[in-house]
Amino acid sequence: MGRPPTKPIKFRDGFYLEIRNRGANTGIKLHRNTEEQMLRTIKDYEQTKDVIILGESKNGKWVEKNPVMHVVED
Repeated sequence: MGRPPTKPIKFRDGFYLEIRNRGANTGIKLHRNTEEQMLRTIKDYEQTKDVIILGESKNGKWVEKNPVMHVVED
């Protein structure tokens, strides 16, 4: 067995979402290149999953520091 990786993760430029099962503490992170693609992905998952909008990443840094929970509008 080798050493665990120590290099920090560098996020690509684009928009990030976290998709979770309802009531779960962890989920998966999804990357989308444009805001329109991100909104389309939110529409796909909003009825069955919890969607957390992590925000936009530029040059490996977050534009917004605080993630936002997406709320379904009726």
